[in-house]
Amino acid sequence: MSVLLEFAMFPTSADGREGAGVSASVSKIIDMIDKSGAAYQLTPMGTIIETETMREALDIIEKSYEALGDCERVYSSLKFDIRKGKSNRLKSKIASVEGKIGREVKK
Repeated sequence: MSVLLEFAMFPTSADGREGAGVSASVSKIIDMIDKSGAAYQLTPMGTIIETETMREALDIIEKSYEALGDCERVYSSLKFDIRKGKSNRLKSKIASVEGKIGREVKK
């Protein structure tokens, strides 16, 4: 099974000030995902991960929240694409589209 999860998670303010940047907080989440061994792709608006089970994906969400530690308020949005009998969709879905328009996938 392949579970693709696209999510964004960040504190609503990093230091209590409106409009404060959140990249330091987000980097804690990305570091945790990288160390987890899950395939992932960081994008400007969120992160996409691929796991073999829903439990693994949900564990990453829980650990992401925990990585934000002492934040008083956290925003998160999640989207799932779950497909049985497939794997490596993080790359193969892009390759499929790129192939149809005659482009090679960037590495």
